[in-house]
Amino acid sequence: MRSDYEVEIRERGRSKDGEIVYADRRIFMQLLVYRAGEDVALDWAFNEIEAGLEETGLGGVIYRDLNDPRGLGILTYSLDPLDFIRDLGIIFSKAPANRLEPRPEFTMIGRSYSTGYEQDLEYWLVERPQKTAMNPDWPWAIWYPLRRTGSFNRLEPRERGAILREHGTIGMAYGDRDLAHDIRLACHGLDASDNEFLIGLVGRDLYPLSHIVQTMRSTRQTSEFMDSLGPFFVGYAERRVEPKK
Repeated sequence: MRSDYEVEIRERGRSKDGEIVYADRRIFMQLLVYRAGEDVALDWAFNEIEAGLEETGLGGVIYRDLNDPRGLGILTYSLDPLDFIRDLGIIFSKAPANRLEPRPEFTMIGRSYSTGYEQDLEYWLVERPQKTAMNPDWPWAIWYPLRRTGSFNRLEPRERGAILREHGTIGMAYGDRDLAHDIRLACHGLDASDNEFLIGLVGRDLYPLSHIVQTMRSTRQTSEFMDSLGPFFVGYAERRVEPKK
């Protein structure tokens, strides 16, 4: 028996005239976190991972881990998530990357998505996340996953919209002052801990990134409808490699 349920997997936005537009391209981003043991020089690891990203053509950012003097994070991105398996497999099959200790509790992955109102849909889904992560003027980053409670999804659409606009207004205020810029990704079914969204906050200085997280705690979404938040990875961009794909 055939189902009558209509499936639409394309991202949706609106033209300047208010017409609904669709796009079927989206960027995937993955953060992997490692620790270098005493037998691995951290700068050596940075050099070899950078060379591996350049060799495979996979774009990314290599972070120093603020909370671990021997830690590093690797943010990679691609339109095809198979690149994470194929290209990172090549990089981590060689020394010193294959001697780094993985920290899977910090593994994060997500995909760009639209809310249905974006006018420049292609830019929002593909270009903006890359440009935000790779901006040399914004070296600091805080990455964290989150999951909302089920009761949030049962709210009326108008009430949900008002709650989300509160968050959006705060985020735009920080962005307008060049204090914090966000990368918002969905990770439904992709995250090992069943998180729903992945947030990246980047900026020139670390304090404003911490401040916006603090400010968001008083919003209705965070104070009433947040089931889990974190773990938080805090990094400083040591190297950036532009993608060749």
